[in-house]
Order: sequence, then C-alpha cells, then structure tokens
Amino acid sequence: KSPYHVLSLLIITTGLAAAGDYVRPVPGRSLYVSLAADHSKSAPQQVHISLAGDAKMRISWITDDMTPSMVRYGKSPGNYVGSATGTSSTYRYILYKSGHIHDVVIGPLEPSTIYYYKCGLDSSTELSFRTPPAQFPIDFAVSGDLGQTEWTKSTLQHIGETGYDVLLLPGDLSYADFYQPSWDSFGRLVEPLASQRPWMVSQGNHEVERIPFIHNERFTAYNARWHMPFEESGSNSNLFYSFEVAGVHVIMLGSYTDFGPGSDQYNWLESDLKKVDRNRTPWLFALVHAPWYNSNTAHQGEKESTHMRDAMEDLLYNARVDIVFAGHVHAYERFTRVYKQQFDKCGPVHITIGDGGNREGLATRYKDPQPKISLFREASFGHGQLRVVNASHAKWTWHRNDDAQPDSMWFTSLASDSACVV
Repeated sequence: KSPYHVLSLLIITTGLAAAGDYVRPVPGRSLYVSLAADHSKSAPQQVHISLAGDAKMRISWITDDMTPSMVRYGKSPGNYVGSATGTSSTYRYILYKSGHIHDVVIGPLEPSTIYYYKCGLDSSTELSFRTPPAQFPIDFAVSGDLGQTEWTKSTLQHIGETGYDVLLLPGDLSYADFYQPSWDSFGRLVEPLASQRPWMVSQGNHEVERIPFIHNERFTAYNARWHMPFEESGSNSNLFYSFEVAGVHVIMLGSYTDFGPGSDQYNWLESDLKKVDRNRTPWLFALVHAPWYNSNTAHQGEKESTHMRDAMEDLLYNARVDIVFAGHVHAYERFTRVYKQQFDKCGPVHITIGDGGNREGLATRYKDPQPKISLFREASFGHGQLRVVNASHAKWTWHRNDDAQPDSMWFTSLASDSACVV
C-alpha cells in the first residue's frame, strides 16, 4: 500500500470507530475496475452524461493526456452532423493528480432519440445515448449509496435491464473516502450505463473528503468529476440544483452544505419552488442524502436529517412536493404522505433507498414497533423504478436484487388532487 492509501485507511478506520456501536453485516466483495493494458492515454474513459438545460446534454470524460474537449454527434452511426467544444480541468488531492476532465454540452437534441457520439480524437470509440421523452410516460431508475462491490454490480445489472430514461442518485457514489483512484474505478464501473442515459446525482457524506489541515476543501473530487446543471437552474453551487424533464420538476438538495434560513441553498430553493409551473410539470420530486424520516436504528438524530427537515419541510410541503427520495441509511423504507411527523394527505411520500451496494453493508436493525407512518421497510440491496404514466398517476416499484421481491405502489400527483391545490 502507498503511504497515501495507508493514511486514507487510518482516517476511515478512525471515523468508523467513532460512529458508535452499530455493526453492519459483512458486505459483498469490493471491486476495483482497472483500465485495459492497451488503453491509450489519449482515449476517453469514465464517460457519463447528464441533462444540461432545455434539450441539451452534458458529456463528461477523462483522458490521461491532454486531448481536444470536443464531442461530435449525430443520429446515425459514423454520421456526425453536430459538434461542440467545451473545457477541461484537473484537480489535486494530497499526492494525487487527476487526469484531464472534459466537460462538453451538446444540443439542442430531439426527444426520445438515439444519438451516436465520439469524445475527443477521431480514433476514440463511438458511443450512443438515448434522450428522454418530451412528455409522459417517463421512467426513472432510483438508487443511492452505490459504492463498488459485487452488490453494486448486481444493482447496475438490474437497472440496466429496466429500460429507464433518467437515473436519480441521492448521494454517496464511489465510496472513495479520500483514496482518489477509487473515483477512477467508479467512473469505469458505471460508464456502460452512465454513457447511455443521463445520470443526475447529488452528494452524500462520502463525497465530503475533507481532511483538516491536510485538505480543507470539501467535495473536491465530486465537483470536478460530476458537474450537474446548477448554473442552468440559477444555483451558485454544484451541491444543489434542479432540472425538468417530461413533465417532472426534480430538485436536488445538499445535506452537507448550509441549509438553514438565509443560506444560499435555502434562498435558492425558495426561489426555485416559486418558478415551478404545475401545469407544465405536474410532478415535483426532491432528493436529499440524509433522510428526514427514518425508523432504522442507523443514523438517528443527525443534524443533516433533523435540522434540515426543520429548516426546509415547510417549503416542500407548501409547494406540494410529491416524493422525497433519500439515501444514507443502507436499507429501503417507504413512508406514507407525511408532514410534521404525522400523516398528511397533502405531504410528500418519503422513500429511503440507500441500498445500492456500498461496502459498509446493510443497516439491518429497525425501531420496534414500526411507526404508523412507515409502510414498508426492509434491509436488502435493491433498486427502485418510478414510471410516471401521466399528469396524475405514477407507479413506484422497489426490487430486491437477489430475488426481485417487490414493494409496489401507485401514487397520485398532489397537483391533481383538488384538496391539496394551493
């Protein structure tokens, strides 16, 4: 092990020891995805795409050598009628220096269309992606706390078979935890899916990666590698943003940056919610990392959960947010519509889905008795599918990876409920 890796492990071990006496079961075997021996230093790797405003897509990739930040694309293989150039950057983290991180926005693009594209040099491999639809129905895949283990691989395989349009990830991506090469491994692990469909992600506690007196900047790797459309949504931070797709407005919030009244995030959220037009986007979703409602014994009483709920719950309730997705707790739990810790037919449904496959294992212990507002809970690795059928109805399904045992529920949008219209 390098001295850098030993330092990282020491920090991780110290942090886990301080976390309390909760002991998770043994997780799946950790994976590390290396480059092929003949992979050229000028060839793209870790390609992923994300929505970047109206009818546009951001293409991100990494090369070891400096190459053009250019994407050529078209609607048939090898026939590239469009091209765009962007920027490249690098970052340093203690002894680590990243490759060249390329960032190019292409478009306007047509909905529900397959585009073929090449990143950088003419010699690079041709890839393809499908744009989301412009109207209902639309399919979301939802998975938090992915990590990179054998369970992660299982989760990704299941998600890849769903035919989803957009993936939502409520924080904790790579579990690099200071060891930066793990970010590269994660990028290679998810590339087969993330290069074909937009991945919209938020940050969790494992993205903070701040080491006092050694590396004081927070979210260095996350911000450099996973550029989300915060500028397009009027935010001043990559840690909180929103986007719209096919009749759905999605808000991505940051549990590990300031969220109290008067903070940049609070002010931005208040402004963003005022811009939502439920005639154009009748569905309204929000994502956080640390769940506001949680009956698991893990992660109880954390300020990122309770204080953020106290600060922002009124904003989401008054805007009639339909569903709030969270991660952090390594299990699955679905609540009823709730507000102020009680059932409320005009409150959002809260769903914890931090069961993507992380190396820390599952959070298997729950409070007993089960709270009345908690309708379904289980500590198994799995993934979620949300099919928004039309302006009023959506079907949510959670699948256990090992046997596909589901939890399924139909939701009605609050915008279509006359009793909840504001």
